[in-house]
Amino acid sequence: MTSTPRPATPRPAAPRHAANPAADAPVTLSTEVAEARDAGAAVVALESTILSHGLPAGRNLEVAARLEDTVRRAGAVPATIAVLDGTPQVGLTAAQLERVCSADEELDKLSARDLGPTLAAGRSGATTVASTSVLAHAAGIGVFATGGLGGVHLPPPGATTTWDVSADLGVLGRTPILVVCSGMKSILDIPATLEVLETGSVPVLGYGVDEFPAFYLRSSGLPVPHRVDSPGQVAGAMTAHRAFSSAGMLLANPIPAEAEMDRELHDRLLAEGLAKVGEAAVSGADVTPVLLEHFHTASGGVSLDANEELVVANAELASRVAVELAR
Repeated sequence: MTSTPRPATPRPAAPRHAANPAADAPVTLSTEVAEARDAGAAVVALESTILSHGLPAGRNLEVAARLEDTVRRAGAVPATIAVLDGTPQVGLTAAQLERVCSADEELDKLSARDLGPTLAAGRSGATTVASTSVLAHAAGIGVFATGGLGGVHLPPPGATTTWDVSADLGVLGRTPILVVCSGMKSILDIPATLEVLETGSVPVLGYGVDEFPAFYLRSSGLPVPHRVDSPGQVAGAMTAHRAFSSAGMLLANPIPAEAEMDRELHDRLLAEGLAKVGEAAVSGADVTPVLLEHFHTASGGVSLDANEELVVANAELASRVAVELAR
């Protein structure tokens, strides 16, 4: 179901603990999303970078439809987010989704820092975890489903430290939103990422597991601080957390067992990818795309299948939690 977008209607001021500069940002909500939000119904935010930059044309539109259908079947309203012609769109029409997924449409990849310049210039872009979180919060949406969280990058060859830390972590530390993901990709420094989340006072929950997931793999071998086993437990933890903190919360949901990548294949691809990065002297924001492209091409599509299944599972879980929060 699609609907005509309309500007967000005024809503009661957020509690003082939930204050965020984005709360006054001009965003346009679809009629479906606005009505659900105003009625206090369950709404789940979805990012658009996975569609425009993470999946090939054709398949991305199929996955977009599958994600929105999954959210609806679980009792919530999907709110896929993108910036189109300088306007943040929260909830996309069919035509807008096609535009985001089109191979002919060159969308910028927008983190939170890119929103202001992009809006002022009237440009278009797909939203990452950081920018989706900011815009979802501005629209009054408290639950967001994605694939993997950004994190601390591994240091380049020959170095022992890195300053390459995803903006996702800082945004989550100051934005009261629940992010449901399958951990972060194993191409990142997972222990360091968990330390940064702790520093930001972001609670990390593991759904039905005691070990933190690693995107394509169900376990990184690292413990999760808190285990939860039902959507109701997650909703209870988030409600209690919001009472005194403006930080977000991370719910780590492992990839479905049947979709998990073979660990031997995964480790080989990771080693090859890191060697490729080193040989090409790739650095900064270009590292992750190069590594993921190697996974996608060298795995014969296995990583793409895994990516799709885990993000769909996260959308379903996020919807079930959103329904509990709306009760």
